[in-house]
Amino acid sequence: MPFCIPALNTASPPCPPCFTAFWYRSPMEQRPAPARVLGGIDATCVVIGAIIGVGIFFTPTSVAKLAATPDAGVILLPWIIAGAIALAGALAFAHLGRRWNGPGAQYQILRDVFGPCPAFLFVFCNATAVQAGAIGIIAVICTNNLWIAAGKDAPTDYRLIVSSLILITGVTATNILGVRWGSRLQNFTVFAKVATLLLVGLLAATWTGQPAPLTADAAKAALTPADKSILAGVLAGLVPALFSYGGWQHALWISGEVKDPSRILPRAIIGGVTIVIAVYLLANASYLRLLGPQGVAASSAVAADAVAAVWPDLGKRIIAGAVGLSALGVLNAQLLSGPRLIQSMAADARFFKPFARISPSLGTPIAAILLMATTAIALLIAAGADGVDRLLTGVVFIDTIFFVLTGAAVFAHRASADRSTITSVAAALFVLGELGVLVGAYLDEKTRAAAWIGLAWIGVAAVLYFARFSRASAPGRSNAG
Repeated sequence: MPFCIPALNTASPPCPPCFTAFWYRSPMEQRPAPARVLGGIDATCVVIGAIIGVGIFFTPTSVAKLAATPDAGVILLPWIIAGAIALAGALAFAHLGRRWNGPGAQYQILRDVFGPCPAFLFVFCNATAVQAGAIGIIAVICTNNLWIAAGKDAPTDYRLIVSSLILITGVTATNILGVRWGSRLQNFTVFAKVATLLLVGLLAATWTGQPAPLTADAAKAALTPADKSILAGVLAGLVPALFSYGGWQHALWISGEVKDPSRILPRAIIGGVTIVIAVYLLANASYLRLLGPQGVAASSAVAADAVAAVWPDLGKRIIAGAVGLSALGVLNAQLLSGPRLIQSMAADARFFKPFARISPSLGTPIAAILLMATTAIALLIAAGADGVDRLLTGVVFIDTIFFVLTGAAVFAHRASADRSTITSVAAALFVLGELGVLVGAYLDEKTRAAAWIGLAWIGVAAVLYFARFSRASAPGRSNAG
């Protein structure tokens, strides 16, 4: 049978036997509409759960080392500044969420403001590398810590990978069953991780002891005299701190399933980020109180060591369980929200037709969820945890560029109708802060080398877009789902 090319400007689908009938989607077809079933608490938990991952249990050590000072106040500064930048970003994204709140709204923002190509590049890199890589790495971290929490040694052989694959499969099935199931799992993990960090704060507040003195080797590995100013140390520590605040954009990704989104989305984004800032500052102050600045900088597992200062026997297992649940929440957030970007793009005829479909009985984009899960599994099996981590580092650098573009969208004509001065200033500060992260990451030789992987992935996405999707007719656009 000859290969027939459908007329993209017609409403009629190509002939049924044709291979292109499976992949082709006419822009004139009725778009699938997910049900709006998520409330304010659900949306806020998506924001909190996507931000609070495993970083807050380990990253404070990196920040303290980069700050290179025994002054606890200076060590907290990067977390305060990063929180301010995150709050500025939350205000900017909340403003955009009032005007764009259909399925996968961040994709719609980039599409409407900058055109379909940048929007496609964002979703492709996000789905196939950033999120797929994150799912693989986070599953390994989650499995590893759950073994420790159960009182067993974490496996180092094939059992770790097999356990991680089983975990990914289980979370995937949960999200296929319905957005409510995924949301319930998300809410549970958020309450568990916040409760754990509040427990650390309570231990620090009621503890009457003093940080244990470090051994000579630990002291040498902690805060060595730095030949840089306090300002340089704070700026260096800002990069890992700010990365720990990322994730509030997930609320835009699931906006198509949020009730009354123009009202709930802004509150969820701003409220969620505000809660995270408070929890992060409490956690860091508690670590410094229980371990001291040098102890934080020398620790390889700062949260576990901090709790162990009060509960030597239970500390390791408690924090391992908390890290495992926190990782589970981030893993679930990826599979709950990320596939909505793929579905929205496919509904625009900018991706393969099957991924636009929403199950009429379950109300979920099953094909999009399976695509993300299987990509994560394939990456984990093919590259292993170390290989996926290198890929993820490079593409996350590129992902920051799309953060900058989304923040800059606040100044686009369609977003300027009710833009306040506060929103404008917040968006400008956020964009400048993210540009600073790009510069700081580029100056780091390890990140710079990994960024080339991200650029190569962008190239692959661009080739696919111009070869297959650039000539698709633009569908009708709307801000709301």
